[in-house]
Amino acid sequence: MLDYSYRIMYSNVWMVSGVMEKRIAKINISSAGGTAARGAKTCKVTLPTSWTNALGIGIDRRKLELAFDGKQIVISRYMTGEEFVARKLEQRHDVRLIEFFDGDILCTTIYSDFTDETLTAENHVDNPVKTAFGNNALPTWEDFQAFLEERCIPRGRAGLREYLDVICVGEYNPIEIIGKTDGRMAEDNQWLKIEEYK
Repeated sequence: MLDYSYRIMYSNVWMVSGVMEKRIAKINISSAGGTAARGAKTCKVTLPTSWTNALGIGIDRRKLELAFDGKQIVISRYMTGEEFVARKLEQRHDVRLIEFFDGDILCTTIYSDFTDETLTAENHVDNPVKTAFGNNALPTWEDFQAFLEERCIPRGRAGLREYLDVICVGEYNPIEIIGKTDGRMAEDNQWLKIEEYK
């Protein structure tokens, strides 16, 4: 049974008056085909063309980002890394580009905002084992921090203080450590390159 308290919101679409435009929509629910489990359903909703045009969504650009907070669904156009950086720099945020390599092969580019703790990542290889976040297409800041720590000496390692002194890092900070070590580990050929946007 559908809970009609859930709403669908279309991100970044506004009337000239400055008030968000709203419409009532019906969800088309049908049986899922293919290899879906028995009884599985497919839910679809039609978006106004004027709205998708305003968002820059078209035949050549159809990738969307969906967000659900338990009460409402938010649909927004998926931003490329370059768009993410441009928007954040306009807000004068601390934005950094992090490239994740396997040997000479660039596997993942991470665009990170250290001001509001958001990021977007773009993979350049198909093998998820070689990418920064595996099959996770929308990593969180917590995922990002965990990834950075994976490329550092463990926090609980014996002799940590002496190690930090040797590489001239005052405290355990993954970004600072990687700045000295490039995130290189003995067990693989992966490493990181960090660049700050000015």
